[in-house]
Amino acid sequence: MTATLMLELRDLGKSFELHQQHGAHLNVLRGVNLSLHAGECVVLSGPSGAGKSTLLRVIYANYRTSGGAVYVRHDDRWLDLASATPHEVLDVRRRTLGYVSQFLRVIPRVSALDIVAEPLLRDGMDEHEARERAAAMLRRVNIPERLWALPPGTFSGGEQQRVNIARGLIVPRPILLLDEPTASLDAGNRAVVAELLAEARAAGSAVLGIFHDEAMRDQVATRLFTMQALEAA
Repeated sequence: MTATLMLELRDLGKSFELHQQHGAHLNVLRGVNLSLHAGECVVLSGPSGAGKSTLLRVIYANYRTSGGAVYVRHDDRWLDLASATPHEVLDVRRRTLGYVSQFLRVIPRVSALDIVAEPLLRDGMDEHEARERAAAMLRRVNIPERLWALPPGTFSGGEQQRVNIARGLIVPRPILLLDEPTASLDAGNRAVVAELLAEARAAGSAVLGIFHDEAMRDQVATRLFTMQALEAA
């Protein structure tokens, strides 16, 4: 039985205008075609400057495309995020498309537990249950209980990254975008993330990610998608 197609990129392009260089254009992506199915983990590979992180940001609609389409399966229909309205983009992010970067957006005076519980509360879960699930996820990623009530601004880089992963994975999403989520983690905590991703895939999530650690990449990837750097125009 063929897995459900969740994301399709068609002839995707992205360039940036360099205003300080007399309007020159930096071509980062050109003619990208990619299909992503439920239950698989496609890992972007290629040299630095190949546009891997840019591609994830274009899919998430942080950057507007310069051409092509970003088709996402949302509510059993196809939506092109390249031409979607802001309201549609926000709805896709809330219910279909998850994004985990390597950096936690630190919120002053908000505890680690509340940061992880917030996506559950936003989806309407009872506060007590949301905090219990957040606690379980923080245990899973090896955040000591003594830190749960503290804002993560003073945490180590690896601890912040694990809080970020806990927040990003606590609510199941049909599509997950991962931009170096394990960059600051040791082998033991990378193994935990690999387990979480395997569980997400088993539940039907389609995963597209960047992992510069070769062992981690080999552990989680069902296939690689190779990208090459382009020349400026």
